[in-house]
Amino acid sequence: MMRRAVPALLLPALLPAFLVAGGAAIAQIRHDSAAPIDFGADHIELQDKANRAVLSGNVAVRQADMTLNAARMTVAYTGQVVGGSPQVSRLDASGGVLVKRPDQTARSQFAVYDLNRRVITMLGAVSLTQAANTIRGGRLTINLDTGRAVIDGSSVAGGGSSSTPGSVSAAPSGRVTGTFSVPKRN
Repeated sequence: MMRRAVPALLLPALLPAFLVAGGAAIAQIRHDSAAPIDFGADHIELQDKANRAVLSGNVAVRQADMTLNAARMTVAYTGQVVGGSPQVSRLDASGGVLVKRPDQTARSQFAVYDLNRRVITMLGAVSLTQAANTIRGGRLTINLDTGRAVIDGSSVAGGGSSSTPGSVSAAPSGRVTGTFSVPKRN
């Protein structure tokens, strides 16, 4: 029997069905991107003239039921102050980035959370896990309004094919390949 790779263009269509086996489909997960953002870090440097703050050392950010952890994060704000708080427009994270939502965990080397667009883009050795399913690639984009996640195989350092059930990883060519797990039936 010949095994064929899943074309990268089909992955966004297959991804919700693939992840539904572990619980709710990605498309059903919504995030309150208007919720306040709480943060903690070992060090903070305020750069008021540049309208940004640089957080470093064990950075932890929480917004509603989502957390974002990284070694370093730059917080860009608009310069507008509402209720005594600057209005954050973007978070740039680097170094062991971890984004956790109720039933998903995503990891990468870099991430950008664009609060105006309500989109998180993760780059570099990306993995997305939901239940027993794991997908690996070079870039992951999560739309927090719709819950839609799209992953592609570009920019994967040291990527290799995986034959582990429930995982998809990028081949050295940048294509997305892998094996889908199937629920056991009686």
